[in-house]
Amino acid sequence: MAEKLRLVANVSLLFSEVPYLQRFSRAAAAGFTAVETWWPWPVAVPSAEEVDAFVAAISAAGVELTGLNLFAGDMPGGERGIVSNPLRREEFAANLDLVVAIAERTGCPAFNALYGQRAAEGDAAEEDAVARDQLATATQRLGAGGGTVLVEPLGRGLNGAYPLTTAADGARVVEQARTDTGADAIGLLFDTFHLTTSGDDLLTAIDTHAALIAHVQLADAPGRGQPGTGDIDFGSVIDRLWDRGYRGAVACEYKPTVVTEESLGWVAGVPRLGW
Repeated sequence: MAEKLRLVANVSLLFSEVPYLQRFSRAAAAGFTAVETWWPWPVAVPSAEEVDAFVAAISAAGVELTGLNLFAGDMPGGERGIVSNPLRREEFAANLDLVVAIAERTGCPAFNALYGQRAAEGDAAEEDAVARDQLATATQRLGAGGGTVLVEPLGRGLNGAYPLTTAADGARVVEQARTDTGADAIGLLFDTFHLTTSGDDLLTAIDTHAALIAHVQLADAPGRGQPGTGDIDFGSVIDRLWDRGYRGAVACEYKPTVVTEESLGWVAGVPRLGW
């Protein structure tokens, strides 16, 4: 059998037909052996009981947790991360402590640290300095356990004043963090929907930044539905990633336009992907 890239279910968007803690077993029943998730709670540090229930649900489903977002603020309210916010340093530190603990319990290897939006009356230089410091800390702490921090550009015009919108934006932050820490435990999160929305050519971005890509998320554009609902040629994207040496996970991080299981038919048409 030909080697394949491992397909992962993002349970924050997939299997939303059922309550959150039931989505892990639903993913397993659909054939996934691994899952990822946004931060599951509305606060940076939930109760120990909530964390225990989360870990237990993953274990009971028999899937691996391969990706976890750090706390990103009020996502439903429009926030997109707290890494660069000077007023939320203590909150970031407390969340990072918990993320490290969850990583130790689950073996999770990848952690998306959303950068955060520009404050209306903020100082962009100060925010970037805070983000640089916070990302270095996260890289050192999570890297010590074998983990990788992810930097994600988000679609321009859809996420408020989020300053990282292209692969080049994300790459600059990753390269700075690697220089600051002397470690490569931080990489670029390559999201097909967000980068296409921002105007990047996906194949060119892969060619330019292949050495920095540490994780891939798939959703079509426009619309953020499953592959086949928009204009992206996913076969070409996956083939180019493979040709440029990418061997990491590929996550389904889309909004299904039908019942989640019915949305997975596209996978058969991309032979480089497997469960």
